[in-house]
Amino acid sequence: MTFFEHIDDENISGVAYKNNSIKKHIIAILSAYGNNTIADLSKELKLSVPKITNVINELIDEGLVKDYGKSTTVSGRKPNIYGLLPTSGFFVGVDVKHNHVNIGLIDLNKEVVSIAENLPYKLANNQASLDDLCKIIQTFIKKSSVPKEKILALGLNLSGRINYKTGYSYSFFHFSETPLSKYLEETLKLKTFIENDSRAMAYGEFMSGVVKQEKNVLFLNLDYGIGMGTLINGQIYYGQSGFAGEFGHIPLFDNEIICHCGKKGCLETEASGRALTDLFIQKVREGYATTLTQTVEVDDINLSHIISAIHADDVLAIELLATIAEKLGRAIAILINLYNPELIILGGSLAQTNDYILLPIKSAINKFSLNLVSTDTKIKLSQLQEKAGVIGACLLVRDRLLDINQ
Repeated sequence: MTFFEHIDDENISGVAYKNNSIKKHIIAILSAYGNNTIADLSKELKLSVPKITNVINELIDEGLVKDYGKSTTVSGRKPNIYGLLPTSGFFVGVDVKHNHVNIGLIDLNKEVVSIAENLPYKLANNQASLDDLCKIIQTFIKKSSVPKEKILALGLNLSGRINYKTGYSYSFFHFSETPLSKYLEETLKLKTFIENDSRAMAYGEFMSGVVKQEKNVLFLNLDYGIGMGTLINGQIYYGQSGFAGEFGHIPLFDNEIICHCGKKGCLETEASGRALTDLFIQKVREGYATTLTQTVEVDDINLSHIISAIHADDVLAIELLATIAEKLGRAIAILINLYNPELIILGGSLAQTNDYILLPIKSAINKFSLNLVSTDTKIKLSQLQEKAGVIGACLLVRDRLLDINQ
């Protein structure tokens, strides 16, 4: 039995438990920081060289670690360096969107093995939608070149209120007392973690995207709804109950528009992709001209159509996006005044309009934020874009299983 086969075995105790813990720490270090010498691992873990040598040899026998030969960076007597065998373990990340699913697979060294994007799917809060999602995941795993037994865990993102520690999703698929993560584990036969999509996207950007040295970062997921992932000192901030980041439900407007959360006046009611779509359809019905009606029936217009129209220089789509962006910028100014972050990242489908949304947002920030507070806050577009969520899901599940950055 290899380390990963009993990583969560609660019946292990004594020497076996201690060895298991050391193995977990070594794998975490090699996964997070790359190849290392036994001397460096000994120093990092504050354990003797003979002890580390014995554990490394066990991991080599289990096919998890490889001796990569002599170091080329050390002068004098050159020690051997050891690193993970990347193909010894894999992690699946699933990013559930409004109308599609993205699924990715990474190896133990964080390298992306495969990503399947825009798999057709309709997110709805019913059992049929959950069953369809499970089938999509099972099909992806079956078609991958990776044996099922080498997939160590799965991470799944959903919008709305998620408590990753308990495994409950309260906005989607909350049908029984069984946590969603547990249901997925039993159905897919894989260790499963669930996460809010905006937090997973934030983690993806933080680990593999536009974030460089910044430690205090806000990620805004601008899609049909508006979500936020917060990184404080490099750690995801969850809040007391695990639901921090409900930026889209700040009651910013004095209107009678009912938000999908059931409240009135939320930011999402006037500054989200859903609000943009409703406003666009309203304007078309009022007689405003758009190139979209040449190819799409008014009732069938969705957010992706509008984003495509923006890139095609459709005047109505661009003007309405600017209206939405100005309101978003005003709300972001509040965040800047409150948090004074190093970096704010704009992600999600609306961010794919690039300068069309970025420039009016920056203009509103300049207008509504305190200059002394906002001067050092950078505003950037997501580098990973559509892949942010799926990469974030893969990295989060890897790091949680190995207790990295947790």
